[in-house]
Amino acid sequence: MRVGLAVAAAVVVAATAAAPRQAPVPRLAHVVVVVLENRERSDVIGGGSPLLTSYAHRYADLTSYYAVAHPSLPNYLALVSGSTDGITSDCTTCVVRGSSIGTLLGRAHRSWGGYAQGYPGGTRFAKKHMPFLYFSPAEGHVHPLGALDPRRLPSFAFVAPDLCADGHDCPLSSVDAFLGRFLPPLLSVPRTAVFVVFDEGTTDAGGGGHVAALVLGAAVRPHSVDRRRCSHYCLLRTVEDALGVGHLGASAHAEPLTGIWR
Repeated sequence: MRVGLAVAAAVVVAATAAAPRQAPVPRLAHVVVVVLENRERSDVIGGGSPLLTSYAHRYADLTSYYAVAHPSLPNYLALVSGSTDGITSDCTTCVVRGSSIGTLLGRAHRSWGGYAQGYPGGTRFAKKHMPFLYFSPAEGHVHPLGALDPRRLPSFAFVAPDLCADGHDCPLSSVDAFLGRFLPPLLSVPRTAVFVVFDEGTTDAGGGGHVAALVLGAAVRPHSVDRRRCSHYCLLRTVEDALGVGHLGASAHAEPLTGIWR
C-alpha cells in the first residue's frame, strides 16, 4: 500500500512539474493603442463619457492608471519608447535618437504603423500626437487613419484621432461619437487587444494625472478590473510582452498587466 501511494504521489509531482507555465501576458496577433486627450479619470468614467463608461464595465478597466508628465508629447514618447527622452515641451522640430517599439517590431519582422486622423495636412492633425514622427526613419511608418483596415490589422497600430475626436478641442461627446464608429469593428478580431488611454490629465497626480485607461477586445476577459498602479510604461511593457519583443527604457522595470486576459 505504501509503495502504491508513493508511486501515485510521484506521478502527481511529475505531472505538476511537466505542466506548462501560463504566461502572465498572452501572445497576441494584434495590438491597437488609441490615445485621447487631457482628461482626469473622474471626468470620463461614470458620466462624462457614457461610451467609455460602458466599455469599462464590459471589458477591462485600469482604475489606478497615471500619465507620467506634462504636456502631451512626453507622454506619447513614453508610450512608444519607455522614456520621455528629456523632452519637456510639445516641440515640433525636436528629434529622438533612441529606439521605439517600431524598432523592435521591425527587427522581429512584425508589421506596425502609426495612424493619424487628418495626416498629413489636415487642420486638426497635430504632430505632437503622433510620436513616431519624432523618430528617424520611423516616420515612413505613419499613415492616414483611413489606411487602417480592421480586416488586415498590423501586429501593432498606434492611433491618433484628430484634435476634435481626441477631446483636445472638443467635448467628450465628440470622443464618444468617434469611438462609437471606430472601435466596434476591432472588438471581434481574434487574439486582439485595443488599449484606449488618455495621454495626460489636468492634475500632477503620478506626474501627469490620474487618467482613464481601458483594455478592450476579443483577448480580454469580460468585466475585469485591474486596480494595481500602472502608467504608460506599464502599458508599453504589456504590449511588448504580448508581441514577443524586447523592453525599452522604463518598461523593462514595469509590471505588465495580468489577470485581465481570457
